[in-house]
Amino acid sequence: MVGTSALGRPAVLAAETAAVAAGYYAAGKLGLLRQLVVEGAIFTPIWPPSGVAVACLLILGLRCWAGIALGALLVILSLTSLSPSVVFNLAGNTAAPVCAYLMLRKVGFRSDLARLRDGLALVFLGALAAMLLSSTVGVGVLLVTDELPAHAFWPVWLAWWVGDAMGVLIVTPVLLVVHAARRPPPLTRWKEASGLAVIALALIPLATNSHVSLLFLVYPLLIWSALRFQLAGSMLCALVTSVLATIAATDGVGPFAGLTRVEVMGKLQAFNGTMALTALLLSAVITEQRSTRRSVERACQELVEVLEHLTAGDAPYGRPPKGTEDGPPGRS
Repeated sequence: MVGTSALGRPAVLAAETAAVAAGYYAAGKLGLLRQLVVEGAIFTPIWPPSGVAVACLLILGLRCWAGIALGALLVILSLTSLSPSVVFNLAGNTAAPVCAYLMLRKVGFRSDLARLRDGLALVFLGALAAMLLSSTVGVGVLLVTDELPAHAFWPVWLAWWVGDAMGVLIVTPVLLVVHAARRPPPLTRWKEASGLAVIALALIPLATNSHVSLLFLVYPLLIWSALRFQLAGSMLCALVTSVLATIAATDGVGPFAGLTRVEVMGKLQAFNGTMALTALLLSAVITEQRSTRRSVERACQELVEVLEHLTAGDAPYGRPPKGTEDGPPGRS
């Protein structure tokens, strides 16, 4: 029994490493389907592997770092040949999600995102702060190896950083929701969810492809999905919207037509960022409020049960029942 368990642990670890590497690589190939060029450097507006890596670390723990490194190596080798700069890029792409995981664990992050503090931690620590590492290392390597002129450092650095951060903001919550799902919602919820999906699939393509600026139409959908379906609804809506907006931006159509590449990057990332923040934080606030209300309702129910027990049961200890204080009636 002990021998079988000892042999099973390395096999499980190897399977987890391979699965994480495969997920990272697949997310990387998906992210590379849509690219923008800023100052001669190619970047992806949303880099899904960063979100996959942070989610895997939150679900599996620090032991899956090797799978992240292997997946990052496979993605880099699919774009370029092996060179010393690849080692630095690999280190940055691996260290950034590990840093995000360590900071989130330090502040007591809960992967169900049921509290506002968890949403804020994911935004400011997991996405904005930790992804500074990968963007600084990656663009720094390009600068040192003379593949990027000095004047282009900040625009390319900003594009790299925002792309990695958007991957965490959009992809990580969706994967955490999928992992936490245990059973489908009741039929009545499916009817409303189907109606929301139909409206979203009609409205989002219109908003992201119309020459008239209609991107604001997405926000009522985010509010509806957050109010009724919390994190699962709002983040799925944000994911679909960001994908369609990225396709429109890279094709230069709709609200992104006639803009320079830098303007496209700024408009797209501002929209995706505000939308992801709205969806994540609004759903966290609503979930926290509902959890607080359920706690108050349970406390009230317990208090009612205690009061019913006291009024229907025995008198308090040490006191005779009401009406018997003077003893039984006797003759005068």
